[in-house]
Amino acid sequence: MPINITMPALSPTMEEGNLAKWLVKEGDKVKSGDVIAEIETDKATMEVEAVDEGTVAKIVVPAGTDGVKVNALIAVLAADGEDVAAAAKGGNGAAAPAPAAKAEAPAPAAPSAPAAAPAAAPAAAQPAKAEGGARIFSSPLARRLAKDAGIDLSAVAGTGPHGRVVKKDVEAAVSGGAAKPAAAPAAGAAAPAAAPLAKGMSEDAVLKLFEPGSYELVPHDGMRKTIAKRLVESKQTIPHFYVSVDCELDALLALRAQLNAAAPEQGGKPVYKLSVNDMVIKALALALRDVPNANVSWTESNMVKHKHADVGVAVSIPGGLITPIIRQAELKSLSAISNEMKDLGQRAKDRKLKPEEYQGGTTAVSNMGMMGVKNFAAVVNPPHATILAVGAGEERVVVKNKLMVIANVMTVTLSTDHRCVDGALGAELLGAFKRYIENPMGMLV
Repeated sequence: MPINITMPALSPTMEEGNLAKWLVKEGDKVKSGDVIAEIETDKATMEVEAVDEGTVAKIVVPAGTDGVKVNALIAVLAADGEDVAAAAKGGNGAAAPAPAAKAEAPAPAAPSAPAAAPAAAPAAAQPAKAEGGARIFSSPLARRLAKDAGIDLSAVAGTGPHGRVVKKDVEAAVSGGAAKPAAAPAAGAAAPAAAPLAKGMSEDAVLKLFEPGSYELVPHDGMRKTIAKRLVESKQTIPHFYVSVDCELDALLALRAQLNAAAPEQGGKPVYKLSVNDMVIKALALALRDVPNANVSWTESNMVKHKHADVGVAVSIPGGLITPIIRQAELKSLSAISNEMKDLGQRAKDRKLKPEEYQGGTTAVSNMGMMGVKNFAAVVNPPHATILAVGAGEERVVVKNKLMVIANVMTVTLSTDHRCVDGALGAELLGAFKRYIENPMGMLV
């Protein structure tokens, strides 16, 4: 019997990916564990291994195809002893791309319409409309296609995740004539609730403001879409609270210079070279160890109190950013953090991180000091409850013992999820961080 190879879900949140490269061709024999393809997600390029043994009978999705849905058929494998040509035909007949909704357990996260009375016409899913008609869950492409075709999205059954209306649903409605045309609201009728402001103006509305030919359209890639989605979710769901403090760096800079000068060499190169950011990571991890009530994540039912400080570090890469994580940073030496961060940072820029290396974490650091930024506030990235924005160290005039002196000072701002880390707790955490930065020997003992 033909074995269907489908688009794997390489992370819990993945809905689609790009099939970058096939490492096998039709007629090749594969065994379990062989790497057969490379898949690009919004954050990384990952290898896909064969689960079964057999012969590649047919490659359904060619290399270079973008936006392949999770669980969609991408290739057919003929089992040992099976006719390859027959398997290719059988696989085609057996497997149109599996609807994402089938692969998902019923999810309460998205509101659904009340159950309707049995109707004569079969429907695979309820219309993707929130109770009360306030919101329709649909992809941007589906909305554009529906608008062009004059289709009312509230009458289209969604088969995407959580009943979301996707492109194929609109196309099916257009070809089958099942959807009712969009109607203008009656005069004096209340207008439906507006889409969230975070989505911004429609493309048509934006383009009308500019002269034709004065711009070019650059399609969003998967990373930019994911960043936009996550930031909108964060700002819509997390009540942000901000706490700032100035930290003197002279003692830290002196200790850093001593430690780097004392680094042993291997192959003519020092085995480590500490940066200020490495010491910031360690200081934040130790501060979370000392203030454990701030090392938490919010859920509707419980406060998730973490036993270790897993510190994500924002790394800028072409097209966006990614946050690789230093796990159990409070237990690691400065040299271990430094070397691990260099490895993660390089692989992040090469898009070679594994999902477990950038998903999760209990807090994060965003350092724009090297860009000359004095201070800023970062956006909390759930499930984190905190993120530390680090500004540039600079010489400033400070008062000590009633005398004005010059000191190296940096401003840091802690953004917190006020549901679980309120102002006083955030201040306590920031105070602990400041103590480690200004008394850095404490990070070595």
